[in-house]
Amino acid sequence: MANEKQRRRRAKEKRHEYDLVQIDDEGNETVLTASELRPNEPAKTKKGSTKSSGSGRGRGRGGRGAPQPASWTRVGRRGAIAAPLFFLMVMLLGGKNVTIASAALNTFFLLFLFVPFSYVLDGFVYRSYQKRLAKPKSR
Repeated sequence: MANEKQRRRRAKEKRHEYDLVQIDDEGNETVLTASELRPNEPAKTKKGSTKSSGSGRGRGRGGRGAPQPASWTRVGRRGAIAAPLFFLMVMLLGGKNVTIASAALNTFFLLFLFVPFSYVLDGFVYRSYQKRLAKPKSR
């Protein structure tokens, strides 16, 4: 949902009418139509393929795709990535009294909490995204 500043800016842009013009060599202005603004051939990406019309749909900030339904395999991979980081943090923050066995036990406990929490969080994010898509846009 847009904040107050964004809503004011959009309203201000809609209040002013303007035309896109092209200035020729003699200084004359000609108003461009919508067909003149569209390129004749589809835009090419860096790899040479053409852009699809729906490629930007579902992409938020950061170029990430739309949230996917919660999956135990995805959460398991995330836990496998987080496990060495958890282990290093337990070793670094534990001081001199921490053995490898106790650090491994603490890491297992952290993963025991982290993996189900990630699954629940993924489900929550996916459901909220689906609700946001289902809402009619009011403009």
